[in-house]
Amino acid sequence: MNIRLETPADYREVEELTREAFWNVYRPGCTEHFVLNRYRSNPDFIRELDFVMTADEGRIIGHVMFSRASIATDDGGILPAWTFGPISIHPRFQRQGCGLKLLEYALGKARETGIGVLCMEGNIDFYSHAGFVLASSLKIHYHAEPRESEVPYFLAQELIPGYLAGVEGTYTPPRGYFVADEEPEAFAAYEATFPAKIKAVLPGQLP
Repeated sequence: MNIRLETPADYREVEELTREAFWNVYRPGCTEHFVLNRYRSNPDFIRELDFVMTADEGRIIGHVMFSRASIATDDGGILPAWTFGPISIHPRFQRQGCGLKLLEYALGKARETGIGVLCMEGNIDFYSHAGFVLASSLKIHYHAEPRESEVPYFLAQELIPGYLAGVEGTYTPPRGYFVADEEPEAFAAYEATFPAKIKAVLPGQLP
């Protein structure tokens, strides 16, 4: 396996990969490929942290992107924060350690760029292996949940030790992640450019 920066020539292949990786996982169908498509022109998109993983023959089997975000602190300030995702591994290569390898590589590069903290939504059982903890343990709250909640899917990791020292605040995901809901007609037109797939309601999807 090799990891390198994504190039414009990779865009469609990566979007196809992302669609395959997320189809029927969190909802019937998925929207993550459209989020990625639109994010490349978003000013919050971090091009130097946009990576693909390739198999030995050069085929793209994984991808991860990062975005700028922020934390609204309780003292009225705005603290720079960052997030990542979607992170995609082709279904045929899942559960083989590829996702963790790609994430650990990307986190190392993120540290080199000076990123202080990452906040994200995900499964703690997987992401704890990469150093993530429940964000509530770092006094960072999720915008859509009560402040007193220990939100099991809202995770964070300080990449600069002590970056959150003395900080308490609320994180809201960047607006770019909601583009499919905000532009349903554009999403439908984009989705029509892909081969038809069956949308299914499955256990474990988000309500």
